[in-house]
Parts: sequence; structure tokens; C-alpha cells
Amino acid sequence: MESKRVIMDDKAVQRAIARISYEIIERNKGTEDLCVVGILSRGVPIGRRIAEKLSELEKNTVPFGSLDITPYRDDSKSAGDDERTEIPFDITDKNIVIVDDVIFTGRSSRAAIDALIKRGRPRSIQLAVLIDRGHRELPIRPDYVGKNLPTSHSEVVRVSVEEIDGSDGVAIY
Repeated sequence: MESKRVIMDDKAVQRAIARISYEIIERNKGTEDLCVVGILSRGVPIGRRIAEKLSELEKNTVPFGSLDITPYRDDSKSAGDDERTEIPFDITDKNIVIVDDVIFTGRSSRAAIDALIKRGRPRSIQLAVLIDRGHRELPIRPDYVGKNLPTSHSEVVRVSVEEIDGSDGVAIY
């Protein structure tokens, strides 16, 4: 894949995470009963950063977990029961913010909702994404968006995070 263009550098990613964090606080009137859950793989470091920013801003710990949606996908076969979800808190009656790197068709978000509902009944489920590239196949809309990025179906959006890729950024290929 040849890089077409860089959309966000590390500073732009940091600003988007800070903006999303402030929007979450505003909408939820603080962080009481709020939990953040990142979708494996790049939603986890982004979600962890959001949870840390929320905790820093509101001076209390916002619980964080990671969610493996593979067994809940409707467009691929799951390979066994080696689910890697780690949610070390009860989600019942909590406001859950699911975090993903990119929303495209909406199928990952639907799978994440199914995976959460299996674990309890949250008061609300909200969705935060770094990039919204459009082209939805399901009626799912993120509550918090770092950047809207209209793309063609043939383009690929690649989010890089320091924890996995060695640097932060977003590029279209």
C-alpha cells in the first residue's frame, strides 16, 4: 500500500482525544457512573487515553476495559473461544463509552454493543471514534468524533497509535 496522504499527525490525534474527552464530560455532566471500553486492537490505546484524560480532568478514576468483538462479528467466522475481553468492573446501570479507531460500515460497533449487552445491562451505551469515514451499512452513528473523513470505498484509512505502531497518526492509502 502506498501512502496517499497524512490526515492527522500526533498532535492532531492528541487534540482530538482531548476534545472527545471534554465532550464526554459535557454530555454526561461529569464522570460519575461512567466507564470506557476500547475495542481491540487500536480502540484500546485510544480508549485508555480517553479514560486517563477524563480521570485527569475530573479528578477521579474512570474505569477502563477492553473488548474483543471477534465472536460477535456477523461478517467473519470466530476462531474458537479465546476471547480477549477484559472488563474488570460491572457494567450494569453504568454509562459506557465504547471507543474505536474508525467507524465505517457500523458492523464493529454493532458487534461491540452485542458483546456488552451479554455482560450486563448498562444505563446507556455511547460511541466515540477517532475517524468517521461514512459508508454506513447499519443505522449507527457515533456520539463523539475526532474527525469526519469522507472517503471512497476503495480507500483505506489507517490509524497508527504509539502503543502498537510506534507513532500516532492517520493516513489514507
